[in-house]
Amino acid sequence: MLAGSPRLKPLMQLSVEFDDPVVLADVPLGSRRILTARGGAFQGEDLRGEVIAGGGDWVLHRGDGASDLDIRLTLRTDAGELIALSSRGIFDAPPEVTQRIRGGESPEPDEYYFRTALFFETGAAAHRRLNRIVAVGFGTRLPDGMTTEVFEVT
Repeated sequence: MLAGSPRLKPLMQLSVEFDDPVVLADVPLGSRRILTARGGAFQGEDLRGEVIAGGGDWVLHRGDGASDLDIRLTLRTDAGELIALSSRGIFDAPPEVTQRIRGGESPEPDEYYFRTALFFETGAAAHRRLNRIVAVGFGTRLPDGMTTEVFEVT
């Protein structure tokens, strides 16, 4: 029996813009779309800064229609501190919703499932607590990127 129910504490909003994807069709496990981050921003109660260009999302479109997300980004706080972010997740949308996104639309988040588990690495004294937490993200897919509401699991 659980000693207490998990709670979610707002941590940050993370926004990332991606370059056009590189597509590897018919890889052994499905189809791979590599989305390279060109930049972005994050903001929370005690976290604020930019997403450094060069990270990205290695999306695997599976045979069952869902996609495995493998997101890796480097964040730089306004104070110049670096935080590595790694995230695994699931994106699942009906084919017509995926086509709308690729066609430049922004469907409502309740039209698809976009959830992630986030982990952090930093040597910055002000943010070392991030090294010891699990966070979850509730994502919104945009035609050229994503916005994710990130919550610490307490």
